[in-house]
Amino acid sequence: MRKTDKIPAFGDQMMPIFRTADEMTMSYAARTNPRAYLFGIVLTLISFSILSCAKAPEKSGAGSSSQSASSVHSENSSSATMNKENPMTIDHKKISFATITGESTTLESFGNRVILIVNTASECGFTTQYEGLEDIYEKYKDRGLTVIGFPADNYGGQEPGSNEEISQFCKKNYGVTFPMMSKISVNGDDKHPLFAYLTESSPIPGKIKWNFGKFLLDRNGTLVARFGSDTEPNSPEVISAIEKLL
Repeated sequence: MRKTDKIPAFGDQMMPIFRTADEMTMSYAARTNPRAYLFGIVLTLISFSILSCAKAPEKSGAGSSSQSASSVHSENSSSATMNKENPMTIDHKKISFATITGESTTLESFGNRVILIVNTASECGFTTQYEGLEDIYEKYKDRGLTVIGFPADNYGGQEPGSNEEISQFCKKNYGVTFPMMSKISVNGDDKHPLFAYLTESSPIPGKIKWNFGKFLLDRNGTLVARFGSDTEPNSPEVISAIEKLL
């Protein structure tokens, strides 16, 4: 045999032998009785089974292993995608932000109170709502209401001042005593995480359209109502919503 000749597989070598045995058996059965004929059929099936097992175990195993690896890879990829698209929910009550004087705080630090969050601005047509916000804070603070102002310069550049300037403006012009926070962003790519939650993941999602948007949270910290810029803080709908929670 030459070096380049291919050595026949075991199954291929045995094929002529089994074929000859089959033909002999079938010929014998034809000359005798039906039972022998059936025996020949059974022997034929057994011989083909032996050939199949001899020729394909390695290929079958390799294929099975490849399919398993592919399946695992697919599942892992799917899991990674799901984790990316559905990140762990953050407790918004634990999201930190700074007061207007620079101390770190959270909604959780206000305890079991009803909270009205407002994005404010000092040079807006709605800036006079500071007065209404202070009124409802004074009226309901002893019953469990806290108003929190978050100055933001996202709309019309109407909050250009520093934290110190904003604080002085609010106290001097509107006698504000409710908590004011440091200036933040409430819209866009640099949106503060708390407002990302309020506008994207809360029970009432949606972009803030302008300054003095209002978010009312119950004692558990759940957002239960939102009011736009044109709704006065002491309007019947805001007062009614607050009183239901106190």
